[in-house]
Amino acid sequence: MGKKEKGLGCLLFGLLCLAPACWAWHVTHGEVTLRIGLFVGSNWDVPSGEAYAVIDAAIAKFEAEHQGVKVEYASGIKREDYGEWLAEQLLAGREPDVFVVQDEDFDAYAAMGALQDLTEFVEDDSQLDWQGYYPALADYGRYEGHIYGLPVECAPTLMFVNKTLLDREGIPMPQEDWTWDEFYDICARVTRDTDGDGALDQFGVYGYDWQLAALANGARLFREDGKASYFADPRMEAALRFLLSLRRLQKGTEVTGRDFDLGRVAFRPFTFAEYRTYKPYPWRIKKLSDSEWDCVRLPRGPQGRNVSPVGTLLLAMSGRTDHASLAWEFLREVSTDPEIQALVLTKSQGLPVRREVVQGAARAEAMEGEGETGIDMAAVSDIMEEAVSQPKFRDHGAAILMADNEIRRILQGTEAVGGTLHRLQKEINAYLQR
Repeated sequence: MGKKEKGLGCLLFGLLCLAPACWAWHVTHGEVTLRIGLFVGSNWDVPSGEAYAVIDAAIAKFEAEHQGVKVEYASGIKREDYGEWLAEQLLAGREPDVFVVQDEDFDAYAAMGALQDLTEFVEDDSQLDWQGYYPALADYGRYEGHIYGLPVECAPTLMFVNKTLLDREGIPMPQEDWTWDEFYDICARVTRDTDGDGALDQFGVYGYDWQLAALANGARLFREDGKASYFADPRMEAALRFLLSLRRLQKGTEVTGRDFDLGRVAFRPFTFAEYRTYKPYPWRIKKLSDSEWDCVRLPRGPQGRNVSPVGTLLLAMSGRTDHASLAWEFLREVSTDPEIQALVLTKSQGLPVRREVVQGAARAEAMEGEGETGIDMAAVSDIMEEAVSQPKFRDHGAAILMADNEIRRILQGTEAVGGTLHRLQKEINAYLQR
């Protein structure tokens, strides 16, 4: 080997030896910045008083554990503006290293390579217990068999029950495996004129919609890729006929939210976030009606199960980040760290995605009485074990709006059920396949 080659070899060896020290100096002097993309407020269409509390706590902990690394985010981006903002950042090549992905954008961004495939990170990270997620949440960040996002917060739908009203009518609380027949029977028994003025003033249910009924009867509305719909499914038709039977009990009277507030309604579905926002609803109601409330699973149809839909907030990594290792560690911390996940329960309106955190809250309730949420967390955890995620393809929201318009006419009695559903399926399929 000549002197020139020896000199080059020594130089390369020296650079390799210096690299760790240079990186340490680089980090120590605060030259690594991890950028986060998120919107202000809640993902669940409810007001939020501590919009950045969870992320700020996660950042403080992460920076303390990673000296010289700074994590920052642009504050004040509204949820309704966030999708456009993120699209602009992606087009300009300036997207954050880690960012929230809204449901309607997830599939498209994963398909186009905008999101980092996290499958190997998940498989190689011994600190990540994948089984610690509730089943529906673990799968929500998948696209074509690969993992592109981790859940950080969720909101299942629960059926809240006016126990005081049922007690007054001599009706026991529904069991966890209750059916549509039992649901209808209770609604029929409580719907009546209580003051003798000839007008109904007590009702069975408020806010139970066709999507909840379809899910409870095992109806699948869309193909997984979002290119076809199944509104003509007999299980969907049965769900609408059941809703029509519930509406007939009201004899043309429209039940309102105020009826519920006054304790005049036996049942109302609420998302976990909605219940917590009006926090808790029972305390607000007690000022007017002195009612006691509890929650149970949604009733099941003859071809379905007692399952609840759950909304999920996903966090993903840019496919072009220069700090993939750090970005992964931050993602994992927000999604799995017990301290951060516990803050989801106390500082936001959502539910933690980690089973051990929710069950820990349930154990605390059992020892200390009613907890922060005013909800039986053990029951919520059981509901989450069988919860079902909502579709997240781009056109889902628009397709649901199209269906809403037609189904509203069915429930008002101006359209036939079967024929309308077949026509609706054709129209929505044409829209999805355009």
